[in-house]
Amino acid sequence: MASAQDMTVEDRLAALEERLGQLEEENRELREQVDAAEQTAIVSAPPVVAPAPALAPVETVRGTEDRDLIGVNSTYAFAMLDHTENITTRPLVQLEAQRDGLLDSRVTLSGQVTAIANYQRSDTDDKFGYLMRHPTSVNQLGDNVSEAVLHSVSLAFTANVAPRVTAYGELLYDPQQSFGGGTITSLTRNQIQLRRGWIMYGDLNETPVYALIGKMDVPFGLNDTVSPFTNSTNWHAFAALAYGAQVGFVSDGFHVRAMAVQGGAQFRSANVPVQGSSTPSRLNNFAVDARYTLDLGGYGNNLMVGASYLHGTAYCQGYPVFHFNPCQDNNPGIAAYARLEYGDLELLGEYAETTQVWEGTQVPNPMNPLSVFEAFAPSALTIGARYGFGPRGANSQRPIQFSAEFSRFLAGPEGAPWRRQNQIVAGLSWQPLANVNLFGEFIHVDGFVPLNFLSGGNFPDGSTWSDPDVDTDVVLVGAQVAF
Repeated sequence: MASAQDMTVEDRLAALEERLGQLEEENRELREQVDAAEQTAIVSAPPVVAPAPALAPVETVRGTEDRDLIGVNSTYAFAMLDHTENITTRPLVQLEAQRDGLLDSRVTLSGQVTAIANYQRSDTDDKFGYLMRHPTSVNQLGDNVSEAVLHSVSLAFTANVAPRVTAYGELLYDPQQSFGGGTITSLTRNQIQLRRGWIMYGDLNETPVYALIGKMDVPFGLNDTVSPFTNSTNWHAFAALAYGAQVGFVSDGFHVRAMAVQGGAQFRSANVPVQGSSTPSRLNNFAVDARYTLDLGGYGNNLMVGASYLHGTAYCQGYPVFHFNPCQDNNPGIAAYARLEYGDLELLGEYAETTQVWEGTQVPNPMNPLSVFEAFAPSALTIGARYGFGPRGANSQRPIQFSAEFSRFLAGPEGAPWRRQNQIVAGLSWQPLANVNLFGEFIHVDGFVPLNFLSGGNFPDGSTWSDPDVDTDVVLVGAQVAF
């Protein structure tokens, strides 16, 4: 190999060019490695996110932001869903509960269950005059029956949807008193219905006036009972349930209400014909009620008196009488009632009647073709007393109560088979909690006067199955609970 001294100038230049080429190749490879490392760092780096804009403040309804969405109140539930008291005043019960702070949730759920066991005896086969189940031989055969059943179940909601606006709905299961056909185990009777429901405007803290639209009890009569379970004859005869619009005023002991009632045959005990039909296509029925409660001093002592008018009762049908048949004209009703609460004693009295005769009660006498039973104006009367024992509970009532009540329905003239049906109830109840009632009753019913075919029409000879001489005795125990 030649030494550096032996290399010519040309050889040195060639060697230098070769070395420069090698350096350039190494530099290119290093640059590619650096570029690759930078790309990897960019891909793996977390993305840069722009800061989110500040959220606008959420607007809440005044007075509701600190309330639970769903709640329960058993005292309120028992008062709203009890079938023996506050029959026509449930909207006021609701307003008073709101005023007193019982409804502190946006939506209050309520429920009640009533179970009973009883033994019934009749002196006439297949005829039982007790009305807490429909008096029909479909369900009652022979001269004695017994049962342990679920009488009713209710589920309701009360929603404070806006200031002074309340929505209410109540579902009811009641196979023993359902209008469906068949026995109490038939599917047609085992249905769930919307019993009541409305939208109401009112707040007793701000105004004495309230108004509601929906399906509700018509403000006609008292229709309450002192008995722990069995409704009075006034309730069976005149308590009306209908679609309509109601307005009320409550102040200084006065409670005045007026309701525009949908015409036609309503759900019960209200009927004004629409062009001779039972089609509910006009708002042509109405009711008014006024009552005054006088404070007698002391703890809860008071006297309440009231009177009502209903433009169209159910007693307007011609012969043969049958539920929801059309009427040719309306038959108004009037009612007067009073209740005294003094110490541990409560007294109740009520009377209601139609102002005109009932066309369907004027029929020939099948036993004497030469005579005719004259048309009659139906009436109902109730008187009762209740006495309490023991320390008062949260609902201001004594836990143990004895009661006695007499009620009567007159539907025809003297001598008519459908003349009358009397009911006597002796009751004992124990309410250990405001939402629990354990009770027992003895009931005696004098007469058998079912509304359907009351004056005949279901037998070939035109006779009726009504019988004033039928006696029915009932021994009953049960429990009603609410949440």
